[in-house]
Amino acid sequence: MSRTSMRVVIALFSLLAIATACYAKKEALPFPDPSVDATKATAKGKQTMVIAGGCFWGIQAVFQHVKGVISATSGYSGGDAKTAEYEVVSTGNTGHAESVQVVYDPSQITYGQLLKIFFSVAHDPTELNRQGPDTGTQYRSSIFYNSDEQKKIAEAYIAQLDQAKLFSSPIVTKVVPLRAFYTAEAYHQDYATRHPESPYIMFNDAPKVAHLREQFPNLYTGK
Repeated sequence: MSRTSMRVVIALFSLLAIATACYAKKEALPFPDPSVDATKATAKGKQTMVIAGGCFWGIQAVFQHVKGVISATSGYSGGDAKTAEYEVVSTGNTGHAESVQVVYDPSQITYGQLLKIFFSVAHDPTELNRQGPDTGTQYRSSIFYNSDEQKKIAEAYIAQLDQAKLFSSPIVTKVVPLRAFYTAEAYHQDYATRHPESPYIMFNDAPKVAHLREQFPNLYTGK
C-alpha cells in the first residue's frame, strides 16, 4: 500500500511535533496497570483480541514485538465481508476499521496488559476518526471484544485512564462486539518490517516500537 505524497509530507513535517508532545506526556505520567484484568493462565494456550487504532501497519508492528504474542495480523473489522478490501475500506464508507488480530498466550500476558500497551504506545486514543496523518472512520480507535470478560476489562480500563487524566482530552475508543475479522491483503502483512526505510514507517510506526522497548523492557522482544 502506498500513501499519498501529501500524507508523507504531513508525516515528515508535522506529525513528529504532535507525536513527540503526545509521547512526552505519556512518559511523564506512567500508565497504571488495569485495576480489572483477567487472571494469568496456569497453562499455555491461545486467546485472541481485535483492536483498531489507525493504520494497521503500526499496530501490527507494535504487537509483533510483545512477549507472549503468538501472532499479529492486519485486517478489517466492523463491516461486511464483501467490502473487506483495502481500496473499498479506504473510502471510509464500509463500516470497517483497519484492525489487528492479536493471538496471545494468556499464561504469559493478560488481556489487560495488552490493552495497556494499546493505549500507551500503540496509538493516541483521544483522536476521533483519525491517527496522525490518516483521517476517516477506517482509522478510528476501537476495541472489538469477543467475550463479556473482554468487554468488562476494556470498559473498566478506559474509565480508569479517563479518571487518572493521563490525556488532555477524553478517550474516544469505542468498545464494540466483534462481528468478524477479515485478514487484509498479503502486501499489508509485516509491512513495517519489510519497509523500514519508508518515510511513513520511519515517522509514524518505528517510534511506536521504540516507545514499547523503552516503556516495557520486560515485555519487549526483538523478534
